[in-house]
Amino acid sequence: MSEHFFYFIQQLVNGMTLGSTYALIAIGYTMVYGIIGMINFAHGEIYMVGTYIAFVVLSALMMAGFDNVPLLFIGAFAISMLVTSVYGWSIERIAYRPLRGGNRLIPLISAIGMSIFLQNLVRTAQGSRDVALPTLVSGGWVIGPDQGFHLTISYMQVVIFAVTFLAMTVLSAYISRSRMGQACRACSEDLGMAALLGIDTNKVIAFTFIVGAALASVAGVLLGVYYGVVNPYVGFIAGIKAFTAAVLGGIGSIPGAVLGGMLLGITEALTAGYLSPEYSDVVSFLLLCFVLLFMPTGILGRPEVEKV
Repeated sequence: MSEHFFYFIQQLVNGMTLGSTYALIAIGYTMVYGIIGMINFAHGEIYMVGTYIAFVVLSALMMAGFDNVPLLFIGAFAISMLVTSVYGWSIERIAYRPLRGGNRLIPLISAIGMSIFLQNLVRTAQGSRDVALPTLVSGGWVIGPDQGFHLTISYMQVVIFAVTFLAMTVLSAYISRSRMGQACRACSEDLGMAALLGIDTNKVIAFTFIVGAALASVAGVLLGVYYGVVNPYVGFIAGIKAFTAAVLGGIGSIPGAVLGGMLLGITEALTAGYLSPEYSDVVSFLLLCFVLLFMPTGILGRPEVEKV
């Protein structure tokens, strides 16, 4: 096999790693939009908060003498998901529930205000400089000829794929088989009718914010440990990219969020590998524009039917 082939596969692996985390964050956008038809623009900051919580938890556990990698990951995931779930529930209660039913522009502005508040809260508490996260998983597999370019798949990339697949599988099974999942699907079809049939729509909406925040924190832990650095501004960029992934795949569709995240991650990696990293965002958003020109609801999105 040629050196160019291994280089191409390397960019695909890098793109799938990035796309997996985009998909985890994008699910939060698509679940909220699918039920209440609004965009939670504070969602990216939840991802950022989850990364900082992981930094605090990992630092505390390692200072206490814990060096078992699975235990460190479990602790970081558990506490980060718990804290960000509280944040997600709070955002729904403060920024959305009091404004629901009015002009859609007002909750949007409220969510942007919540995003700025969270960003400045973390900046005040932790400072604006980059914070280094400890390296938990190192090493990997090297594939290729003795001379030339080698394909490298790190153990951390495998962890990202495995955790992402597990999270997606558990969520899909829960949504398809549980009573709360059935309630979520009913509210997604017709929120007003679901309320008339006895479903507690406030509880369902709060549940979607909590689940979305928990998945965003999972992405925060994984990317934080993978890149080894975090600052208060990473949430804005990650949020915009994840929102783009959700729109690309079809906002309101969970499989669409996964597909959009993967496409966006692979597009960025290929652009950075073959053109320049400076063009990765340009090409990604051009892809979004191209898809929306021919499929306005996204790749797997359903056209909205105006109910009379």
